[in-house]
Amino acid sequence: MTTDTVAEHKPFQAEVAELLHLMVHSVYSETDIFLRELISNASDALDKLRYEAIAAPELTADGEPPKVRIVPDKKAGTLSVIDNGIGMDRQELIDNLGTIARSGTKSFLARLTEAKDGAGLIGQFGVGFYAAFMVADRITVTSRRAGTSEVWTWSSSGGNGFDIAPAADEVSKRVARGTEIVLHLKDDAKKYLEPYEIERIVGAYSDNIQFPIELKPEEGEPRQINSASALWQRPKSELKPEDYTQAYRSIAGAFDEPAMTLHYRAEGRQSYAVLLFAPSTKPFDLFEATRKGHVKLYVRRVFIDDDADLLPGYLRFIRGVVDSEDLPLNISREMLQNNPQLAQIRKAVTSRVIGEMENLAEKEPETFSRIWDAFGSVIKEGIWEDFERREKLLALSRFATTSGEERSLAQYVETLKPNQTEIYYLVGDSVERLKSNPKLESATARGIEVLLLTDPVDAFWTSAPLDFGGKPLKSLSQGDVDFGLIPLIDDKAADTEKPAADEAAIIAVIKDVLGERVSDVRASQRLTTSASCLVAGGAGRDRVLEKMLAQQSRGAVTKPILEINMRHPLVAAIAGQKDAARDLSLLLLEQAQILDGELPEDPAAFANRLNDLVLRGLVKTG
Repeated sequence: MTTDTVAEHKPFQAEVAELLHLMVHSVYSETDIFLRELISNASDALDKLRYEAIAAPELTADGEPPKVRIVPDKKAGTLSVIDNGIGMDRQELIDNLGTIARSGTKSFLARLTEAKDGAGLIGQFGVGFYAAFMVADRITVTSRRAGTSEVWTWSSSGGNGFDIAPAADEVSKRVARGTEIVLHLKDDAKKYLEPYEIERIVGAYSDNIQFPIELKPEEGEPRQINSASALWQRPKSELKPEDYTQAYRSIAGAFDEPAMTLHYRAEGRQSYAVLLFAPSTKPFDLFEATRKGHVKLYVRRVFIDDDADLLPGYLRFIRGVVDSEDLPLNISREMLQNNPQLAQIRKAVTSRVIGEMENLAEKEPETFSRIWDAFGSVIKEGIWEDFERREKLLALSRFATTSGEERSLAQYVETLKPNQTEIYYLVGDSVERLKSNPKLESATARGIEVLLLTDPVDAFWTSAPLDFGGKPLKSLSQGDVDFGLIPLIDDKAADTEKPAADEAAIIAVIKDVLGERVSDVRASQRLTTSASCLVAGGAGRDRVLEKMLAQQSRGAVTKPILEINMRHPLVAAIAGQKDAARDLSLLLLEQAQILDGELPEDPAAFANRLNDLVLRGLVKTG
């Protein structure tokens, strides 16, 4: 007899076993999440059946209306959640309940272990079924795939594995289609057998599930305990803020408050309803390479897909629903990618989301700041990717600056210095390190504000030719910088403007010593107190971007330009110390590398050279 017709014990995938250990020994306070997640899974199963029945109407030929039923049994100590959705066959039970196929699992588990309350993470990652082990010491799942005759039972106590076996005859008769989940509740979770507790949770988290949720008390007939309405189809005038919060938490599987809500109906060439939310907290997997958007596509309230690419990648934090009245119900997921109607919806919805953020930035800046703090590093991806909306995204962006404030480019341009024609910026690892970067010295001496860009994406979008308000963006670590027409802000700084050495002779010596280590040596307009710095040429990539790409084996790093401060004693010493000229020239390069966060080519030689120069009295301290 083959293994697909007999009982069998199987181990859990390692990640599932770790997750179950966290659930079984959970200290999370939000145990209510288990019921919300089981109802959400049941709703998904009903959605899938409704979608598949478009092409195969025989799947719902029995005429049974779709619903979720909750059955508490105080005598047995069990709570059952039952749906008549698509159901699962044997292999689907094994795959869906014994493994986690989604990428980023290890990152998720690490965050879940660290979290004081992991309820929000569980909902976001889509592993809500396992949350049931917070309240149950044994779970039995019986399921019949729609259109099949076999019924299978999966059971586990959350230990080393699970059992899978053909369902008993009496259970097979009970489960005509769909899934029955029976939770054998722990002693401290018996409160979930009380009807008022069940109604409280459904009202708080699942009221807007589109299908009826029935409560079957131990005595009496089943009764519906949710509104079962598509909230996005209701007029805004009927809805309260708490309605939107409940809908957001149900759709997003989250516990935070939405920072932005966008609800409207588009009419005209196309008709569709939109209900979108921006979370107020950052999802743990926001930067996972495989992370997709979380906007669900419905057609006339029939769920079609949760990965329909309804928003660009830089808005992947947005959650919600788009419900079209015009798309064909039988549209396949493959056809969605090239559907011109969907492309028009995508373009229009993207513009509305950006428009709503613009409105918030103007009228509710504190609210917009919450969104920007959580998702600004993602939104800035659009400056690089979305040429059509680049100007709008630049205007939305907020940047740390040398002023100590987070500012928009409009605010920056309003405070330009006399004769300042460019918007200056530096890209680096952290604001603290950038503030001490020698490339800021001349700008600081003139009171010029500089954008301090520390997100990895900043190195990419700044590589495009950009301007704002007619002012080009200019990197202080690339190309020539000319501050000649911008006056210094104090007389002491003016004293440093006078060169202290023979420029041409010193540059010739340094070039001869460094050879091919650098592409050029030149006098710097960036420096006032430091001796040297490294910059990139005017053409090509900024040095930060080059180093990032080199780390990913996506290109070689070009030779930098060494800029020297002709007013610095260390530079001037080269002209009068022929014996030490080689060591001094190498020291200028090596200290510039260190200031850029790099190691000298030969750290030991650098240390010996520095020690020797100190002993010779050529480098003075204090």
